[in-house]
Amino acid sequence: MSDFTRKLCPPDEIERRIAALPQPVVFTNGVFDLLHRGHVTCLAQARALGASLVVGLNSDASARGLGKAPERPINTQLDRACVLAALESVSLVITFDDATPVELLKRVRPQWYVKGGDYDIEALAETALVRSWGGDARSLPFVDGQSTTTLVRRIRG
Repeated sequence: MSDFTRKLCPPDEIERRIAALPQPVVFTNGVFDLLHRGHVTCLAQARALGASLVVGLNSDASARGLGKAPERPINTQLDRACVLAALESVSLVITFDDATPVELLKRVRPQWYVKGGDYDIEALAETALVRSWGGDARSLPFVDGQSTTTLVRRIRG
């Protein structure tokens, strides 16, 4: 396997691996099924807020529970994790099975929680949680016309 696979973090190593990262740590999460310009723009902007970027990746089961189309995710969680880990902006990738990353955030304890502009950051439980230990949350600008759903529709013609 390539060097980028070292960025894949198993659950039993989370605290140790987070402690070894340069601070401050920024955290974001998502399915990242078909990676596109909107995703990589958001990830690069998130990384610019801190010294390390941790990505919480919805597992296949978690992604299916989010109400997406039955055939989603298209790429497996390992494939999605590897693509994310290969990005320069990403420091660590952690797959989670829950509907939200709240439990994972309790273990990571980032200084920043970031989501794309298609989310109301103030309405997310994740925001309140991160602020409870002195961190902060930010919504990054949404890249218009960039979505996995749109991409899948175009592919299907």
